[in-house]
Amino acid sequence: MAIEVAHISKSFGAFKALDDVSLKVNDGELVALLGPSGSGKTTLLRIIAGLETPDRHPDAAIRFQNEDVSGRAVGERGVGFVFQHYALFRHMTVFENVAFGLRVRRRATRPSKEEIRDRVERLLALVQLSQFSRRYPSQLSGGQRQRVALARALAVEPQVLLLDEPFGALDAKVRQGLRAWLRRLHDEIHVTSVLVTHDQEEALEVADRVVIMNNAKIEQVGPPDEVFHQAKTEFVMEFLGQVNVFRGRVRLGKATLGELTVDYPPYKDDAERPATVYMRPHEFRIQRHRNGQPNFAAKVARIHSAGALARILLRTNAGEDVLVDLSLEEFGRLRLREGETVYLYPQNARVFVPQLASCAASGEYAI
Repeated sequence: MAIEVAHISKSFGAFKALDDVSLKVNDGELVALLGPSGSGKTTLLRIIAGLETPDRHPDAAIRFQNEDVSGRAVGERGVGFVFQHYALFRHMTVFENVAFGLRVRRRATRPSKEEIRDRVERLLALVQLSQFSRRYPSQLSGGQRQRVALARALAVEPQVLLLDEPFGALDAKVRQGLRAWLRRLHDEIHVTSVLVTHDQEEALEVADRVVIMNNAKIEQVGPPDEVFHQAKTEFVMEFLGQVNVFRGRVRLGKATLGELTVDYPPYKDDAERPATVYMRPHEFRIQRHRNGQPNFAAKVARIHSAGALARILLRTNAGEDVLVDLSLEEFGRLRLREGETVYLYPQNARVFVPQLASCAASGEYAI
């Protein structure tokens, strides 16, 4: 079931929650809406579900499989909804919670008792909760309760599954396990799904495509690798992962920041313009000597090596902090000491120039 929203806007009084948003979700795809609080992602999800009505616009539309469902009520859209706070019935067992949506259907569409029992048992097996069918929500962990909520949403055989921060109330370790489980589950059932999250790791790990939202608009849409490695805007660059930010100038195909100069072919004008240069922590090499390639000096300020990577905080001659991630093998080879001066060689620098139509990676530097 493909989903398409076209020219959707939504205001709450003077606050603009969505501003002319258009998006297509392909049949069987899992798409994550990712962005900071107030960016519009939950409002978009609720409009798809029919829980909110968009502002009037002559070209506005919400389509399921090319059919406009804008005038349909929530119950007529075939949507399953999973919320952050489970919304389970405390007085019902796990089995009864999952069966609830089937038992309250009109008589003409209600399955038989045997069909309901079979469907609920299959779903509980799918979410790995068969042995907990007679327990009550209060007797389950947070992760188990969220799986019950997901099974309940799937019981009515939705054409579209909408998940609003489904793991937001859980601790980090439980979230990590449930992310992997959700991806495996989606690969089994292939129901078109839209996931709202503010957790970058969650979106990049689970989704087929990620929609980055900011200030009521969509900033970028693409596969996880693409939005992370090929950010189209400064917001996406700064929002996804850690990044070192430098202020510089561009002129005649070069970007200069302090003592470092890198290529920036898109800008060939003789007039100087201000530019922002981004380098991710893992995109540096550290050496103790200059070798003629683009580099700049920095002093080791702090070392943190208690993890999968060694994190080195350095300070440039201009007083700017730079964070560098090294493999433990490389860190062991270098034997860095706090207070010593070393040279940083960027492997990739992304240059953004205000008011230019496009911005791109400035180049790759192999050391």
